[in-house]
Amino acid sequence: MPNRLAEASSPYLRQHAGNPVDWYPWGPEALERARADDRPILLSVGYSACHWCHVMERESFSDDATASLMNAHFVNVKVDREERPDVDALYMRAVQALTGRGGWPLTAFLTPEGAPFFGGTYFPPEPRHGMPAFRQVLHAVAEAWRTRRGEVMEHARALTAAIEESGRAAHEAPDPDPGSASAPDPGAALAEAAYRDLEARFDATHGGFGGAPKFPQPVTLEFLLAYGVWRREAPAVEMVVHTLRRMAAGGLRDHLGGGFHRYSVDAAWGVPHFEKMLYDNALLARLYLDAWRVTGAEDLREVCEETLDYLLRDLRAPEGAFYAARDADSEGEEGRYYVWTPASLAAATRGCDPEAVRLFTRLHPVEPAGNFEGATVLSLPHPVEAVAHAEGLTPAELRERVAPVRQALLRARAKREAPFRDEKVICSWNAFAVRALAEAGAALDRDDLLAAARAGGRFLADRLAPADGVRRIWADGRARIPGFLEDWAALGNAFLSLHEATLEPEWLSRARMAGDGMLARFLDADGLLYDSPSDGERLVVRPRDLADGATPSGNALAVELFLRGGALLDRPEWSAVADDVLAREAGGMARFPSAFGRLLAQVVRREAEPLEVVLAGPPGDPRTRALLAEVHRRYHPARVVAGTDSADDGAGLRLPAFEGRAPAGGAPSAWVCRHFTCRAPVTDAAALSTALDELKPGT
Repeated sequence: MPNRLAEASSPYLRQHAGNPVDWYPWGPEALERARADDRPILLSVGYSACHWCHVMERESFSDDATASLMNAHFVNVKVDREERPDVDALYMRAVQALTGRGGWPLTAFLTPEGAPFFGGTYFPPEPRHGMPAFRQVLHAVAEAWRTRRGEVMEHARALTAAIEESGRAAHEAPDPDPGSASAPDPGAALAEAAYRDLEARFDATHGGFGGAPKFPQPVTLEFLLAYGVWRREAPAVEMVVHTLRRMAAGGLRDHLGGGFHRYSVDAAWGVPHFEKMLYDNALLARLYLDAWRVTGAEDLREVCEETLDYLLRDLRAPEGAFYAARDADSEGEEGRYYVWTPASLAAATRGCDPEAVRLFTRLHPVEPAGNFEGATVLSLPHPVEAVAHAEGLTPAELRERVAPVRQALLRARAKREAPFRDEKVICSWNAFAVRALAEAGAALDRDDLLAAARAGGRFLADRLAPADGVRRIWADGRARIPGFLEDWAALGNAFLSLHEATLEPEWLSRARMAGDGMLARFLDADGLLYDSPSDGERLVVRPRDLADGATPSGNALAVELFLRGGALLDRPEWSAVADDVLAREAGGMARFPSAFGRLLAQVVRREAEPLEVVLAGPPGDPRTRALLAEVHRRYHPARVVAGTDSADDGAGLRLPAFEGRAPAGGAPSAWVCRHFTCRAPVTDAAALSTALDELKPGT
């Protein structure tokens, strides 16, 4: 008989509806039941594309004996971390404090009031590799609750107090007073120190940072690219480009269908953990775009476009929004959908030109031994140019020859059982995708990407950002859960990018509403930005996490919006809050630069000489579009673009940046400015190019 999760909107929760566990969704009913029964809460947090979450569900939550123990001693609560990042962040911090590590599935034990006192991540059904069996953990926690209640409650109080203090204080800062003489200055010296730290830990062979498992870390690479361009530090740019090329060559990238998997289980990007997340692909596509704008390297542009094309093809909803993820597993096995053997490749390409098949396997070898459980994850061990040269072909000729083979493999793969697709719409992740599409569409002159960005932005504006506030989730035809700081801030940045790409005035107005709404809902009297709104559900600690995770932190996204829009939108209070956050968190950035990539990029944005481009002219005029394209083909870490037909932007904002800006002699015009002190207007792309060159980064 289905449990309470059968009616949940989250696919992840519904995947547990058939468990014999007496699951509750997170909410007052579960807390009231725990208090009434005087039982601790067993909190399990995961997400639909999480491989080990599925493993624990099969091994433990579907097991009658284990479920009986859980039901007898605990009130059991399931949480989708993608729906409730506040709950996930709070109890993840507790588990990290207890064990020194975190991950999903997250398993935490709480008092009936919600205070954590013990936890871990995945627990196996039997003792394994130094980990206790899950049933052993259940017995031990139940015994402690029954016989050592006072000790448990004191531990919960101490742990909760430590989590609350860590959220209020500057992140590991040596001095919490940003005005003290010993506090680090969030300026050029901090950025350089962060760069040197990352340089020392860089994997010069494979790119990226650390060993196995290896994550893409796009926000860390964003900082390195911004710093390298700003300071003309070529090695920083080379670190980014090398990493992007190694990732694109490995199995982390889907060489048939496009897009990137979540992370690599090895240090060389060879074998991935196979889930595909919307946020990874949106963030990486934008990073590849920026790297192309810096270097002009066509291979980086191709990966950007291929990744965005994947989003449009596989994760786009009919209404224009984007779904959350593809699972790692299908037919009960991880990666089965994506891998090949010589036999399966031969069967799929029967009827193809044998020479074309040979050329394809020169590019993407499929060996009998394989590289993943007897099968092969496709990779690109040698550049296309090198293989083409060895075969006496041009790269274009080689791609044309193998195209029919690629299509045959895609048709064969499409007949396999596809991994589960989580079709909930998450506000911040969609905002990342809209921003990437808008910026790529403008830079690459692709109207289809711009159209997709507009449609996605319209969905977010209409369905998830109504007048009474932002919502986190769209599922089953309705918006749910009040938005968190990351949702509001990511939306504001996406709306700004939509305006920069289209010059349509509505998006400026919406960006301003997002920024003002953040200050009203997330800023407290002490000047701290919290992750959950002031009028949201009260947890035992109000979450405030400054470090980036798989996505940029809410604070980093907020600072980015405030710095991008503060002067443009005539909001000096935005700039003041951004400066305050950077000052407060300078200590954390100095100590742990790899955890603060997006915030460090905002240090660069604030310190670099700005570039503002104001355009006046009808957005649809080809001459306006030519000027806009000239701007967007270039990279600048502190650039703002805005456009209008007149001093009234059309959205009722009447911004100072637009005063006195009207098409010169009726022709669309562009002003190139610093601190909104502008040069004489230009009316053609060549003159604009010259002006932009004279104010390039580092000048």
